[in-house]
Amino acid sequence: MKTNMSNTDRATRIFLAVLVTALYFGGLITGTLATVLLIIAGVFLLTGFVGTCPLYSLFGLGTYHRTHEHNGSVH
Repeated sequence: MKTNMSNTDRATRIFLAVLVTALYFGGLITGTLATVLLIIAGVFLLTGFVGTCPLYSLFGLGTYHRTHEHNGSVH
């Protein structure tokens, strides 16, 4: 799989997944909302660690931009 997420995007997704998990185990979110948010948090955690978002790939989007080096200079 090709990386299509920047480090900032990945860190944000992981942070949000941890936050939702903490809110759930802290009892601040419950019921159907908690279940939906936990599923989304799981997806965010997985994509955050892998570095690839299937929806980005599907729509041709991405936040990862590789810098190109040429003769020692970055363009």
